[in-house]
Amino acid sequence: MGADEAFTNRQDQWQILADALTAHLHHLAEPGFDVEDLEAPRRNVLVFHGVGGIGKTTLSRKLEAALASTEQRPAQWGEPAWPESPAVLPVRIDLARSAGTDFERVILTIRLALAARPGRPLPAFDIALRRYWEHQHPGEPLEEYLRRGGLAGRFGQALPQQMQSALADVAAALLLPGTVGSILGEVTGSLIGALRERRQSVRALAGCRRLADLLQAEPDVDALSYYPHLLAWELARLPAGKRVVPVVLLDTFEDTGDRTRRDLERLVQRVVWLMPNAFFVITGRSRLPWADESLQGQLDWTGPTAWPGLATPSLPHPRPAVPAGLVGPGGRTAGGRQVLIGDFSPEDCEDYLARRLTRDGQPLIEEPLRTVITARSHGLPLHLDLAVMRFLEIRRTRTPEPADFDVDFPALIARTLSDLTPDERHVLRSVSLLDAFDVPLAAQAAGTDREAPVLRLLERPFVRENAFGLWPFHLHALIRSTIRTADDRTDDRWSPRDWHDAAVRAFTALGDQWSTSGTSGMPGRLLLVGCLRQGLALARDFRLDLGWLTDATWTYIGDSVWEPLAPPAPTVRTAAGAETELETPADALVETLSALARRQHEHRERTVDRLTTVIDTRLLPAELHEMAVYYQAKAQRDLGRSDASRRGMQLVADGGGRLAPAARRGLAHLSRLAGDFPTALETARTLGWEGRQQRILGDVWWVQADMDRAAAAYEQARVEAEQHGVAGERATAQAQRAFVLAFTDPARADDELELAQQLLTGLDLRATTFTTEIAALVRDAGCARDVEDRARRLRTDIRVAGLASAEATLDLALCFHHAVQDERAALATTIARLRERTHSGDYAYYTDLTHFMAGLPLPAPSPARWLDTEQETRDRWRTLVTMRREYTRAAR
Repeated sequence: MGADEAFTNRQDQWQILADALTAHLHHLAEPGFDVEDLEAPRRNVLVFHGVGGIGKTTLSRKLEAALASTEQRPAQWGEPAWPESPAVLPVRIDLARSAGTDFERVILTIRLALAARPGRPLPAFDIALRRYWEHQHPGEPLEEYLRRGGLAGRFGQALPQQMQSALADVAAALLLPGTVGSILGEVTGSLIGALRERRQSVRALAGCRRLADLLQAEPDVDALSYYPHLLAWELARLPAGKRVVPVVLLDTFEDTGDRTRRDLERLVQRVVWLMPNAFFVITGRSRLPWADESLQGQLDWTGPTAWPGLATPSLPHPRPAVPAGLVGPGGRTAGGRQVLIGDFSPEDCEDYLARRLTRDGQPLIEEPLRTVITARSHGLPLHLDLAVMRFLEIRRTRTPEPADFDVDFPALIARTLSDLTPDERHVLRSVSLLDAFDVPLAAQAAGTDREAPVLRLLERPFVRENAFGLWPFHLHALIRSTIRTADDRTDDRWSPRDWHDAAVRAFTALGDQWSTSGTSGMPGRLLLVGCLRQGLALARDFRLDLGWLTDATWTYIGDSVWEPLAPPAPTVRTAAGAETELETPADALVETLSALARRQHEHRERTVDRLTTVIDTRLLPAELHEMAVYYQAKAQRDLGRSDASRRGMQLVADGGGRLAPAARRGLAHLSRLAGDFPTALETARTLGWEGRQQRILGDVWWVQADMDRAAAAYEQARVEAEQHGVAGERATAQAQRAFVLAFTDPARADDELELAQQLLTGLDLRATTFTTEIAALVRDAGCARDVEDRARRLRTDIRVAGLASAEATLDLALCFHHAVQDERAALATTIARLRERTHSGDYAYYTDLTHFMAGLPLPAPSPARWLDTEQETRDRWRTLVTMRREYTRAAR
């Protein structure tokens, strides 16, 4: 789906932002507005908060795009009512820990966005920032930091030049000699004196009352957090034609800290307070508590007087009769600038429970109880209310304990089912077996040929809709889990046999949808994965026969995409309880597919262990058992256990099953690893498409330094993969093609690498991704200065994955780099490490290749059987090095 379509239901949030931003712009135009007033209340914040995964980050990105360009704003969002001048400048900053954003990066991002608009120095701020940078990062140019951190690619390198210009102008105004870089301290000292004396030469900066104090303060992070005041002052004095209003979108705000650690939050709050002419849109999992008086001392500005727009009254008492009645269509709340999206966050659940019952101002429900209740509630206010009533009931006779609340409430079922017809109840129980469903799937799972009960059920508030999901409907998580697991005392409750029969119907319905995907118009791969995830869970939880899962499994592995498939932990309601041991074929298949998907993120040792456990149970039918053996052998090869891998591959090849061609390919790989190239070539020529013949031929040719023939083979392999619609093989073949062309033609390799990276989009192929990164090192060999640094980082990732073969290839690429640069000492060190890595015999010929590259004699006769003579192979590898040297000299 297009991004515009996916946000057709977000126009209310857009309207909230448009109204708030319009009010902010009118406030800036009022005669009494003073950017240097540090006492006036702040109304420059809008907060969208809600549970994780509900779309806050996507909303933040879409708002940024809509503010940046009218072309990217969905038509249904409507035209904003704010004035055309000053211009609105969106700046989005992801505060997630995974993004590595620290406070310096926050400040730099805002200033960098302003480097293009208004596109001129902001001297008060720029001089302070330059002074801070040289104190905190001595010897590290700002330009290099911006480039390394990716900010230069996003915003360009205008900021360093503007800072230089600001310093030069001030130096000239103060009549200081020398270059700006060498007199920064003198510029700062002289400027402070001139500001104190209010000299005419610096009258432009003298209007900033706090500039001298900030320049005199110790340039640490605390001082940096006050520099936004200078930025706000500079923006306020821009001429009308250059004036801009930054709209700073701070996403994943929960990662700034927690209830006890607010150091980063405190710094960020200063930015918001000190830039009253900017507007801030904050997205996070919880409401912003700055208007709470209780935070006094943890943050600089707190309370409803300081933040009137953030003042939120006690959370509304949820109405038990309306389980999902959390927010109106626009997500508005009484606080005005705090917009709740979806269910309560864990923090808001705890806040509600803490304030719901109090004595002498203290929460009556203690923290351990609140923690358990919050975890069980899934953010549903009805569950919180029922837990409060349970607390009061138990408290009449004894002290409530956490275990009293680690339960589902049968009352949820009673209240959920109370006004449903018998048919609707039947459908509800049936679809509780499914993570998501559509109308036909729900009807078939319920065993009815009538859709009317399904359609009536969809009108209920506990049925959620994602119009752009594979299956658009799902039950609220708490309602679903309660219906499936709580003690059902209703008159029409289901027996274990009823649940099993419903599971069979749902399982069959999923198989029917997958088998007819070619005619249903649903996306095949997406539907396959969705059916597998739900079907595996049903088969495991209810001990069903594998049925259609067998064919679906073969289709899944055939594309080599490896989306995660592991279903959630078993539910309690199964025929024989919830077991964690592998006891059924479904258990074994779940573990097998989970191991295959997770091997892209786990060490190969872990993959071997998991598959060995499955193989030893002998629970899988013969053809799926061979699948586990094949992938076990493949992981063993990655770990360098060639003998064990060869036994497994031979077993599968001899079996003649679906993976026999792949196993013969594996045997060809093992021959190549051992340096037996004639055998590898002979085997490869018998493989055909099913055995990936062309790719294996390319693997053999490039080792002989016959890069053109190898590239042609890989190209043919990619074309064949496209013809057969196998995305993973297509990406792998293209990555290998980029790798071999990187030795001969760096410019051409650029284009091939770009294509490989495009083909990898949406795939989870760790080894192939490593191939592209090694190819980039080969492309840059002899030219780039950071080859060894990049190689060190890549080596760490490879070792985490347990891919011994990739590390050997990485060392080969490094040897090529050292040979081109004629770095004998570095070359000897890398060769020694490579020899140690290949002492078992696999890839032992790599050390021969390194000697060929460098024109060195072999220390001992080579065990490899080359396709041509050893001298011819040596000459080809040496030619690659001499050609790269010529290329490097020409590029200088």
